[in-house]
Amino acid sequence: MDSGPMDLRNRYRGKTVVITGASGYIASALVERLAGVAAKVIRVSRGALPPLPGCTDLAGDVAESETWRRVLPGADSVFHLAAQTSFYKSAEDPDADFRANVIPMRHLLETCRKEGFKPFIIFSGSTTEAGLPLTTPIDESHPDAPITVYDLHKLLSEKLLEGYARQGYARGTTLRLSNVYGPGPKSSSSDRGILNAMIARALRGDRLTVYGSGEPVRDYLYIDDMAAAFLAAGCGAEALNGRHFVMGSGRGMSLRETFRLVAARVQARTGRTVEVASVPEPAGLSPIESRRFVADASAFRKATGWAPAVSLEAGIDLAIDFAVAAQGVA
Repeated sequence: MDSGPMDLRNRYRGKTVVITGASGYIASALVERLAGVAAKVIRVSRGALPPLPGCTDLAGDVAESETWRRVLPGADSVFHLAAQTSFYKSAEDPDADFRANVIPMRHLLETCRKEGFKPFIIFSGSTTEAGLPLTTPIDESHPDAPITVYDLHKLLSEKLLEGYARQGYARGTTLRLSNVYGPGPKSSSSDRGILNAMIARALRGDRLTVYGSGEPVRDYLYIDDMAAAFLAAGCGAEALNGRHFVMGSGRGMSLRETFRLVAARVQARTGRTVEVASVPEPAGLSPIESRRFVADASAFRKATGWAPAVSLEAGIDLAIDFAVAAQGVA
């Protein structure tokens, strides 16, 4: 399968696509790529969205079954991206997190079962569902041992989707996301979008801080590559149905190394020196923050032909250029 961006978009011509959490980071990237290509793009959001040609907007709560009954008729694909994404908010209010991250999937699947709808559902999971990795790189064979309420709920939704798919009531797959970065709207959770936040700080001339030695390792995936993966997933229904996939670039880098790279790229772009400093870990830091994670996305690559195309260095430069243009930073 050719995973080129235009080829992937062309596969959605004549299709009806539903995108939940439409104002969010990855959802916005998908809307941008599918509006005007798919026959109909239905953006689902709890609030009003700026009008966009090629899109039909529905203000609704995906935790209510009525919302799904309104959007699913005629849908070919559902990119279910609406979520509460903060580890810390989930711990503070598990009930609210359950309503945000589990109830919508239950209503989506039950509406499919009761009404006979069979869109292909692409769900955004998290690589942290595996908990603290035993080894790296991580693939789909790694045991799941979630240590946060957020990841417990994400895993539950993922398993619901897989269970309904096995019974033939629904079709779908889960892409477990690693650290996605690049141009787009700011994350709604302060503990997400860290690389984008560090780029913004560096451009302001603020120092970049890492906790302790900064040894935790992350795998970063540029937004264009992540959007291409979602589009590829929606095209590969038969090979992906009832499965989950670990997503990432396959390249790990410690937080200290990453922040130093950001500082160096900002200095090259602006001439401004940016300090990278160590600070003590704050009280209440979740153990999940200390993980060392690198993805092995070979199963998804084999099933779809997708592969990341943007290196971390090139992606950071692109994100810097976007921020400079958007904010007028010198």
